[in-house]
Amino acid sequence: MASITLVTGGAASGKSRWAISYFRTCDNVLYMNTSPEMPEETLHRLEYSTKENEVEWEIVNDVKDPVPLIKDHKFFILDDLGSYVASLMREKAADINNITKEEYETIRSEAVNKVIECMDKVVEINGALVIITLEPGFSVMPLSSEQTSFRDILGAVNQRIANTAQEVYLSVSGIQFRIK
Repeated sequence: MASITLVTGGAASGKSRWAISYFRTCDNVLYMNTSPEMPEETLHRLEYSTKENEVEWEIVNDVKDPVPLIKDHKFFILDDLGSYVASLMREKAADINNITKEEYETIRSEAVNKVIECMDKVVEINGALVIITLEPGFSVMPLSSEQTSFRDILGAVNQRIANTAQEVYLSVSGIQFRIK
């Protein structure tokens, strides 16, 4: 049976570590990293998992559209919605410090639609997907309009994906709590 899981939490709360351990006994996992480069700490976790559990990982960095990548694997990690939304903001907003209501809606809508499409493809192939996201409600008060837009857009995206996912976990200080 297909499985769609969202893990959310603050920065450095153990979300990626948990997602990697979620697939520790699975083979041929695709790690879709939305940032240009994989953090060293995450690479070390993947190397450890490979050594300890003989799991093969394929890593794709700088993922702009995860949908076409859902084809040759059964297990997937999408890491993370925060950098995905930030990338869309840089791409879609004429002035990132003054995002219009139309740009806001375009960014939010595209992020939600792409992630939902990705989830649907995973369900179609009876796979498993863990989506990692930053919980913007745990951050400090935004100091700029760019930070406010980021917080609001990511919060809206997170709510939609959490409502759609089968399971949702909250990661706090390296401990994950199932909340759905």
